[in-house]
This record gives sequence, C-alpha cells and structure tokens, in this order.
Amino acid sequence: MTGATGGQDVVTLARGWIGTPYRHQASIKGVGCDCLGLVRGVWREAVGREPIAMPAYSARWRDPEAGIDLLEAAQRFFRPAGASDAPGTLVLFRMLPGHPPKHCAILTAADRFVHALEGTGVVEVSLNEWWRCRIAAHFHFPEEG
Repeated sequence: MTGATGGQDVVTLARGWIGTPYRHQASIKGVGCDCLGLVRGVWREAVGREPIAMPAYSARWRDPEAGIDLLEAAQRFFRPAGASDAPGTLVLFRMLPGHPPKHCAILTAADRFVHALEGTGVVEVSLNEWWRCRIAAHFHFPEEG
C-alpha cells in the first residue's frame, strides 16, 4: 500500500499491526516491534523505504540521555501537525516531566491510538488524561517517496 499517507490509510495500516508482540528494536508485523518499530513499519507500508538505517537504541526511557532523539528524527522526516488530533497523526510522548519524548504512537481517532508497549505488544487504547498530558508533539506522515 505504498503511497497511502492519508490519515485513514495510516490508521488502517497501524491497526494491521495489532497483536504483534513487543520486541525491542524490531519492526516486523506479526513477529515483533517496539513503539518505534511500529512507526517504522507503517512508514514502510505507507511511504516506502526508510530514509536512514536505524541505529541501535536503548530501551531505558527513564534515562534522558539514552536512546535516539525521537523529536529530532520526527522533525526531520515527518510533517509538523501542530496540535492535530486527526486520525493517522504520529504523537510523541514525554514519559517524565522535563525529559525528551521516548514513546510514540499513531492516533486512530481524537481519543484513541495504536502503540507497542513492553509486556503487551501492539494494541489500540484510549487516549485518556494520563496519556494526553504526556503528549510532546504531533506529526503527519510525509507524502509518498
């Protein structure tokens, strides 16, 4: 489905990953992925080839220095979305106040999202107040190619 970067298309692709087990640094539908792996997989299905090779990154979301800079990567490869709650929007979450965003998900509705969570795998859940107050940024997938 490469080239499907409209919001509902992205939602359909993201929901196709539901049930994929959690595996740190993986991005293979039905086999395993983490939150970034989910976004990478949807990118490949919607946009095409990934723009860069993914470096190894830490699973320690509590450490502000650990891992890749999700915000910087999203700013580089995705389109800004303001505070959009449109389906198909990529959202980054800041898990601790003052720390950089360390978790990502794809909105399926203004009040729901798909993400990969350790111990759970890929699921669709409510964007409740606990999650909503941790949103750090919103982005749209780029156009094809």
